[in-house]
Amino acid sequence: GIGEAVVARLREAGAKVLTTARTTPAELREPNLFVAADVATAEGCTIVADAVHDRLGGVDIIVHVVGGSSAPAGGFAVLDDNEWHRALDLNLLSAVRLDRALLPAMLEQGAGVIIHITSIQSQLPLPDATIAYAAAKAALSNYSKGLSKEVSPKGIRVVRVSPGWVETEAAVRLVTELANKTATNYEGARQGLMKSLGGIPIGRPAQPKEVADLVAFLASPRAASITGTEYVIDGGTVPTA
Repeated sequence: GIGEAVVARLREAGAKVLTTARTTPAELREPNLFVAADVATAEGCTIVADAVHDRLGGVDIIVHVVGGSSAPAGGFAVLDDNEWHRALDLNLLSAVRLDRALLPAMLEQGAGVIIHITSIQSQLPLPDATIAYAAAKAALSNYSKGLSKEVSPKGIRVVRVSPGWVETEAAVRLVTELANKTATNYEGARQGLMKSLGGIPIGRPAQPKEVADLVAFLASPRAASITGTEYVIDGGTVPTA
């Protein structure tokens, strides 16, 4: 997915990257630079922050990639408080908690970059199943902008990357399932999904590596004057400027 692509790209650029997920992957290139934790919980964020301090000794770049929705279809009426809390914990509060734990060290050194991965759903919410996800990502975008105003004068850049549909492994599985259900082929289901999003002018979804390349640029000294803004990478899906 996007997270794996970002890790690979940053390591390619020479960064020492500590990663996290709820479950440990079968193959790990550097086991000491992975920590199993659920960042949708306060406890999980504490585990990750402690690992950063213990194993890295500090941090220069934070990239918040985690996000998603498992809410049922059916619109607003089927989303109870538990679904809303799940969406907010995963898509907003994970970033808030980790920033709160890791930012003090960045402020002490007077330099650093924080990148929040938002979503074009903050502007184009899909109401059937992901309205809570969209609202949480919109809140993340607003939080990120506010944080940038506070810490940019102190040497910390805060930037947002807003992807549209990205053809991750999970997306490939989804399209394959749609193809099987509708008795069409993969490309037919892929085109149908793009149409449901309002169309993608370039004719295809983004690839994880393309998002990772943008993240790597924004984290680099080449983007030293960029903070407090959002970069949309959606193939033109959002119809407004």
